[in-house]
Amino acid sequence: MTISAILANHRPDVLTASPDESVGDLVVRLAENRIGALPVIDGKSVIGIFSERDIVYGVAKHGAAFLNKTVADTMTAPTISVTPDTAILYALSLMTKRRIRHLPVIKDDALVGFVSIGDLVKHRIEKIEAEAAAMRDYINMA
Repeated sequence: MTISAILANHRPDVLTASPDESVGDLVVRLAENRIGALPVIDGKSVIGIFSERDIVYGVAKHGAAFLNKTVADTMTAPTISVTPDTAILYALSLMTKRRIRHLPVIKDDALVGFVSIGDLVKHRIEKIEAEAAAMRDYINMA
């Protein structure tokens, strides 16, 4: 299975951040949408990711003044990304090794999706449960 299977169940539009947005404004958007991270886009290119982790580190270092900084000054960059053809298990391994929770999905140099480790784990659990159910059905038929 590949990342494209996960994207098939996602909304087609991806929420993004702009590098010139203020951190304070972006924190409000994260809270309103109940999400933990956004890809930062300049033109069509993903130039970084802004996440809850960036907020924690920024507030710890700069205090409340952090909210007045721009996303470009505080985002995590460069990004680690995948393509729709990337295997789900490879993406899970990459996230675990790099200790990250979100991956932009890039195709033809454009953002086509944004997946979280939760998305990948949920997909894996559903696949394992479906295989177990099929095995139980097979055993019961014998």
